[in-house]
Amino acid sequence: MAIQDTTTKPADADSSRRLGRAPAPESLDPAERMSVDELRDLQLTRLRWTLEHAYTNVPLYKAKFDEAGVHPGDLGELADLRHFPHTTKADLRDNYPFGMFAVPQDQVSRIHASSGTTGRPTVVGYTRQDIDTWAEVVARSIRASGGRPGHKVHVSYGYGLFTGGLGAHYGAERLGCTVIPASGGQTAKQVQLIQDFRPEVIMVTPSYMLTLLDEFERQGIDPRGTSLTTGIFGAEPWTERMRLEIEERFDIHAVDIYGLSEVMGPGVANECVETKDGLHVWEDHFLPEILDPVTHDVLDDGSYGELAFTSLTKQAMPVIRYRTRDLTTLRPGTARPMRRMDKVTGRSDDMIILRGVNVFPTQIEEIILGLDGLAPHFQLVLTKEGRLDHMAVRVEARPDCTADRRAALTREITATVKDRVGVSVRVDVVDPEQIERSVGKFRRIIDQRPRD
Repeated sequence: MAIQDTTTKPADADSSRRLGRAPAPESLDPAERMSVDELRDLQLTRLRWTLEHAYTNVPLYKAKFDEAGVHPGDLGELADLRHFPHTTKADLRDNYPFGMFAVPQDQVSRIHASSGTTGRPTVVGYTRQDIDTWAEVVARSIRASGGRPGHKVHVSYGYGLFTGGLGAHYGAERLGCTVIPASGGQTAKQVQLIQDFRPEVIMVTPSYMLTLLDEFERQGIDPRGTSLTTGIFGAEPWTERMRLEIEERFDIHAVDIYGLSEVMGPGVANECVETKDGLHVWEDHFLPEILDPVTHDVLDDGSYGELAFTSLTKQAMPVIRYRTRDLTTLRPGTARPMRRMDKVTGRSDDMIILRGVNVFPTQIEEIILGLDGLAPHFQLVLTKEGRLDHMAVRVEARPDCTADRRAALTREITATVKDRVGVSVRVDVVDPEQIERSVGKFRRIIDQRPRD
């Protein structure tokens, strides 16, 4: 099954109104100044340690390696990793809660877990050194985004078992920033805190940033007049059009951060504000691969497929070739020697197969954000009528959108989705404030189809 590349190429650098300057070289970590050859040598050393550590201390990995007929000593070069088995979310759930840990319980300093909304949560553990490494890569990510020591960082990611809030918090402190731990929710209060505390940086999901935008405007506050200069957005796919929407309406840099709890948390990869041309993977700690989503064969850099990660320095819970389900491409480094991954705009498990056509929510988002009169709030509602699946696009109109304009937008969305995506959909342009607002990761797909 071919997977279509739904990404939009980054906007030209000149379109950014306040293009950031690159950090002075002396402010970068040593790994950020390595040559590619030095980086590959470091990766090979760390990968050999990781494979041995996992094989020796995690029963699942010993069983998987033995079944595949491979041993850590078989790794002669980085390319040999392709012979080792993958890890999936099912592996983590089957070994719930602590079966994936590679160190004794008394060496585990912290436990995080996913929400578990689709089954058992995936549990991850961290040693003290893991927490230190995590803080280091998040600090590096904030600096790459334009954050500097002394800046105030407003953290609107949720705190708790979710890795977003504490991951951002520790990284900002490591960089020398002042942290405002706002967490999620209490939107009106968050607007007040941004007004009163005057942070330079906000870390939040892009969908909740739009919720904050609505609240600024509801209170009659111009969002372009805040103290914010940089937004670091992650935890869900978002498009280049969403970036431009946020940058224009807030007058800030919108920068992408990537991570997932199974690999570490936020800070696995990050864009550099001076280029915004993809997220540099911090390859001294995380080794990426691109896999064919069907065969799981390794694809060459530049190919579009499923992202997999092998941790290189994690002690408590190493992961070997973890299949993320995120769809992207790997490219050579630019602002840093590490390879870049394109912005993730789709997941293989978020893909809707509608009457034989692959549909990603980000494809619909691109269409909606390109039309005047619509707010950036929408959901896709899936139903079944007889034997056929149907999809409705529910999208909010802006307050000044007239009835005639709504009718025209309904026709235009219907025609554009049919032309670009290849499916017929029903479109409902609804009144403002009718789509639920995000306080964390936003649920774009409402599946009302009966379960067999």
